[in-house]
Amino acid sequence: MAAKTKISKDHKVEQILALLQKHYPDARCHLNFKNALELLIGTILAAQCTDARVNLVTPSLFRKYPNAKAFADADEETLQDEIRSTGFFRNKAKSIRHCCQALVAQYGGEVPSDMKSLSALSGVGRKTANVVLGNYYGKPAIIVDTHMLRVAQRLGLTKETDPTRMEMSLLKIIPDKQQTLFSNRIGEHGRTICQARKPKCEECFLKDLCTFYAKKS
Repeated sequence: MAAKTKISKDHKVEQILALLQKHYPDARCHLNFKNALELLIGTILAAQCTDARVNLVTPSLFRKYPNAKAFADADEETLQDEIRSTGFFRNKAKSIRHCCQALVAQYGGEVPSDMKSLSALSGVGRKTANVVLGNYYGKPAIIVDTHMLRVAQRLGLTKETDPTRMEMSLLKIIPDKQQTLFSNRIGEHGRTICQARKPKCEECFLKDLCTFYAKKS
């Protein structure tokens, strides 16, 4: 069998982006939201929880708490019960209340649209901030969730394992205009093909570009 021709990193990235676009043209954030606050709260709730579970909880939650002040003034024990099924409900309830108290005090109840302000809020790290920046405000954003951590390494796009370092490394190779779409498409690929325990390598349209598949073949 002839040896595979090596391709440059830039060309590999271009091919991966093109194939992801072809197979997941409509990839999007799986959380249901109508505004920036709903997306922010939903993303906080989605930590260690599926988006599907969060989407079962948030409709009634957002009806009861329609704005940041309502969440800021919420009874914490009541809020805990309302989000219990998303897991880690005590910490999440505290983070949501403190986050919304800061939104009311510092931003008039509005969700800021920059990384520095967002990531300073209680319960909001860079991943959560990037979800909001990319999927609501339309800004370039690399969202390093569990899917990105796994798939980007397997593809050989980065060797970083720390989320922030991975984000910084991917920012250098993914064009600004494609970063949020790339993140959502990697998430889709991680859910459907490149799963944690049993990746479906033989079905994968990226296998010929994948470092993980090359090593196991």
